[in-house]
Amino acid sequence: MLRNFSVSGPGATTPRSSDALDLDLMARVVARDLRAFEALYRIYHPRLDRFLGLVTARRTIVEEALNDTMLVVWRRSNTYTGQCKVSTWIFAIAYRTALKALRAQDEAMAGAEDDDPIGDDPGPEQRLSERQRRAALMHALEALSAKQRAVLILTFFHDLPYAEIAGVVECPVETVKTRVFHGRRRLRAALHDCLGASS
Repeated sequence: MLRNFSVSGPGATTPRSSDALDLDLMARVVARDLRAFEALYRIYHPRLDRFLGLVTARRTIVEEALNDTMLVVWRRSNTYTGQCKVSTWIFAIAYRTALKALRAQDEAMAGAEDDDPIGDDPGPEQRLSERQRRAALMHALEALSAKQRAVLILTFFHDLPYAEIAGVVECPVETVKTRVFHGRRRLRAALHDCLGASS
């Protein structure tokens, strides 16, 4: 299925080589190359963890959705047609998987968890400040619908263009723009309320 999308060599180093690398890995995954899948998993695990971690604060759902997403990538790799970027295809799977998990858990969006691990490098004040900022962001994101959260996260945390986001969330570009517009306004108001209440 991907024979028209494989690249000439796995060591391409052009500035846009990540797309070519993704295509090469996908072609090999379709051929059931487990090492290629492991490489793809290593590339996408941190990106999906960050995305899903902002869609929901529940680590159990994040981990389950991430693993389910990559399982779909492995099992259904032959359904990737090359009509969009590999990243768009994978993020679309993650988005649908997260929404399904949220519906199954009937979760309205949990608040930030207090037991999130924090790095040892920052001092106590920086750790506290970082925790407060994260808690404020997560609380503000709760004010949004899952669909608004997703487009804002993909826009501002993953720098995806609207056309690519439309492919991920399976809606027209104009709908993405509308969700971003209204989501930003609601997020700004919620952050103002959060940070104003904590100061």
